[in-house]
Amino acid sequence: MGKVKTGWKLPLLPLPVCILGAHVNGKPNFNTIIWFNMLHDNPPLIGVAMSKKHYTNPGVKENRTFSINIPTSDMVVVTDYCGLHSGSKVDKSKEFEIFYGDLGTAPMIKECSVNIECKLINIKEFKNTELFIGEIIEIYSDEKYITDKKPDVKEFDSFICLMPNGPYWKIGDYLAEAYEVGTSYKPKK
Repeated sequence: MGKVKTGWKLPLLPLPVCILGAHVNGKPNFNTIIWFNMLHDNPPLIGVAMSKKHYTNPGVKENRTFSINIPTSDMVVVTDYCGLHSGSKVDKSKEFEIFYGDLGTAPMIKECSVNIECKLINIKEFKNTELFIGEIIEIYSDEKYITDKKPDVKEFDSFICLMPNGPYWKIGDYLAEAYEVGTSYKPKK
């Protein structure tokens, strides 16, 4: 079977799901984000793309901090809720137990498996989108998600979204070690 043109404008990609936290007008606010990823490891940088229309954006800019909170699969309903409703109309902070780390202005969600505290270092403007680039200051996790002092991804029970239009999927099984499995590959001659 040959390749065919799909006509898709966006690739069908599995993307991680997070709930971004920021102070907006002096209050914690949360917004579900799917367009985020690691950008670099030294210094550790994370990029978050958000529509300029989001209520959360001015808070990120004003405080120069934000958090990335990785929800567990049992949080899928409240996670989706946070993406469907603007913080200008509902107080989403009531849905979570909130804590703060070293920066003191990046609200984090205790119920999430992993919390990433970030300091905003740059903003890249696009037509309808702002790309926030944050330096990771600290990562927090419950002890139950750590095995032998390392993150136990299977225990995170996180989920992904198949973009551009959903649905959500749980992360699957272990496949192989990155940067190792290919060492046994024998190139074709």
